[in-house]
Amino acid sequence: MNQIIKLTLVLACMISLFSCSSSKTSSKGIIEDNIEFACQQIGLEIDMMNAKGEILNPRTINKDGSTRYNTPELWTSGFFPGSLWYLYKLTGDKKWKVEAEKITETLDTVQYLTWHHDVGFMVYCSYGNGYKLTNNPAYKKVIIQAAKSLSTRFRPNIGAIQSWNVQRGWQAKRGWQCPVIIDNMMNLELLFEASKLSGDKSFRDIAIKHAETTLENHFRPDNSCYHVIDYDTITGQVRNKVTAQGYSDESAWSRGQGWAMYGYTLCYRETKDIKFLKKAEAIAEYLFNHPRMPKDLVPYWDFDCPKIPNTPRDASAAAVIASALYEMSTFCPQKSETYKTLADKIMNSLASEAYRAKLGENNNFLLKHSVGSIPHNSEIDVPLNYADYYFLEALVRKRDLER
Repeated sequence: MNQIIKLTLVLACMISLFSCSSSKTSSKGIIEDNIEFACQQIGLEIDMMNAKGEILNPRTINKDGSTRYNTPELWTSGFFPGSLWYLYKLTGDKKWKVEAEKITETLDTVQYLTWHHDVGFMVYCSYGNGYKLTNNPAYKKVIIQAAKSLSTRFRPNIGAIQSWNVQRGWQAKRGWQCPVIIDNMMNLELLFEASKLSGDKSFRDIAIKHAETTLENHFRPDNSCYHVIDYDTITGQVRNKVTAQGYSDESAWSRGQGWAMYGYTLCYRETKDIKFLKKAEAIAEYLFNHPRMPKDLVPYWDFDCPKIPNTPRDASAAAVIASALYEMSTFCPQKSETYKTLADKIMNSLASEAYRAKLGENNNFLLKHSVGSIPHNSEIDVPLNYADYYFLEALVRKRDLER
């Protein structure tokens, strides 16, 4: 059966379930309810920080129940200030701007960081969102410098940006030479933005080449993606196709599929190269035709985990996928309604009692039930600040579409 027809039939069933199960009858109600909740819940965290006189950057919950906070060099440091910028965008209330600026500017040193690849997450989600809303020239300088730092990790003979360094830590034990992870697609947005702000075409060229190399080597015939491709530093050839956070080398790690779909959607936005949009659409077909995609569209942490259904869901993967779908709906007229309805279904699930925290609980994070890395026994079935960030981003995109 034609894949598009299959996707439409699956969607029809989901719409029926959605209509029967949703307790919120209007899109306006869903948007307003979640904005109000986010302001109250994150407001509690801000009030606590201000009472202590500290500028803190929440990441998740530790095993002892305490909140784990970011230091600037951690890959997740940009998401909480990014969430504050989204609250400012959603409400227009300048108190969120003030709080966003305070935490964003604690990340000033990240612009010079060259020892890992995630400065895109760290700087674009914080300074990038801040610049879009304020036009602060100091933020523009940080974005451009961060792009210079990220560009030092581009390996011309491979055609990709190296992810982790391999000289120390758990990465050193893998025997890798030049690992490139699918997550790296998300860091390209910083390069595209810096190219526009600076006029330096090299940033854009690196982003496009990385996306093309990933397109060539990261995907299986069914359009699922590997997590890690290890390249030979001399020949530039693929050495290994493996995983770090998925169930196995050949499994489909859920958040990785979300990174891929989101990444190729943004690459199409910036280049209008149809091959990038076609890949994003192919990933969507893989996801929503998958027999192990749950009815509520919040995926298990890995589609191939043999313990399904007795294994954790990943709300962070769902939030990334929803945000990508909303943007995809603006690029694909024939599938616009399909993609938006799927995203709405995900958002309705995440906003339900099953995934959204109660006010004052969950250490003031918005969403429950995310997964960092099960193979590393790290951050399992906990809130994560990037789940909250992409949930709020999806809310922004949903509201903008419906306006």
